[in-house]
Amino acid sequence: MRRPEKFAEALKEEIAEVVGFELDDPRLLLATVTEVTVAANLKDAKVYVLIRGTEDEIDKAFKTLRHASTFVRQQVAMNLDLRHAPHLHFLRDTAEENASRVSEILEEIVIKDEELSE
Repeated sequence: MRRPEKFAEALKEEIAEVVGFELDDPRLLLATVTEVTVAANLKDAKVYVLIRGTEDEIDKAFKTLRHASTFVRQQVAMNLDLRHAPHLHFLRDTAEENASRVSEILEEIVIKDEELSE
């Protein structure tokens, strides 16, 4: 594994800890850090987060995460003993949402196929 990937995995674990346990905000109760990718220069990191809830709840949760990004960055730097932590950019992870939608469509197709064969 290359250095950025190892670093990204360590960041993911630490960011998940900070978001899950140190940010005491009810808007983030259903937030899950799914992936972190780090730029080659290690100065920026994209943090993909899955948040369950309505669109309004998801928007509020991302506003909260973006507002708390400096605190999260400081905690990550301190916990991982980093001199310079990357800037964190929180992004919505839609992979699971897309997979869920595909499953729903497939179920509808199966039901319609069963209805036609009767």
